[in-house]
Amino acid sequence: MRLDLIIDADDTLWENNIYFERAFDEFVEFLGHSSMSARQIRDVLDEIEETNAKIHGYGSLNFARNLRQCYQHLAEREVREQDLRTVMGFAERILECPMEVIEGVPETLEYLSLRHELTLFTKGHAEEQRLKVDRSGLGTFFRHTAIVREKDTAAYRTLLSERSLNPDRAWMIGNSPKSDVNPALEAGLNAVFVPHAHTWVLEKEEIRPGNGRLLVVERFGDLRQHF
Repeated sequence: MRLDLIIDADDTLWENNIYFERAFDEFVEFLGHSSMSARQIRDVLDEIEETNAKIHGYGSLNFARNLRQCYQHLAEREVREQDLRTVMGFAERILECPMEVIEGVPETLEYLSLRHELTLFTKGHAEEQRLKVDRSGLGTFFRHTAIVREKDTAAYRTLLSERSLNPDRAWMIGNSPKSDVNPALEAGLNAVFVPHAHTWVLEKEEIRPGNGRLLVVERFGDLRQHF
């Protein structure tokens, strides 16, 4: 039976969060705080990011803004404009990082695209996400691409309505419990959880029972055994 497979992008098809983690490590070293550990600094940044995501959304440029605000809050020395530019540069360079497609993704997408209808469903800065799709070379496998500000239950219901999808025959595939699995299940879709070792902490939460079916696989390539 031909299905509608809705697939996440960041940390499902290609590496993403590892570059943000490296930028954070650079930030911690530059901050050089006398008493706070990296974990404590991360907790402060997480709070800033959680608040600002609701206002500004996601992406490397917004991450740069968050690092700047964190530095202004925690710096133990005079905050100079040059230092703020350095801090923001850690995040802005993420756009220059090489595209690292996750192992098994291209051949699995090719296999799935011959059997089912594929939709790429991602959140974040629209231009930045489109650039990633282009650079990845994976866009040709998808019949449709949707980039939204937030992937919540309402966003999934809107996608179902706009594409006239039957939720019983639709599966959301991704690494994030918060953005890929729980809201999809709540919207009545089925979901496939593909864990990633470096999923962003703000995307982690307990998977909740929903209206749809849940499948957990070890890696993206395992989808060929199920679809």
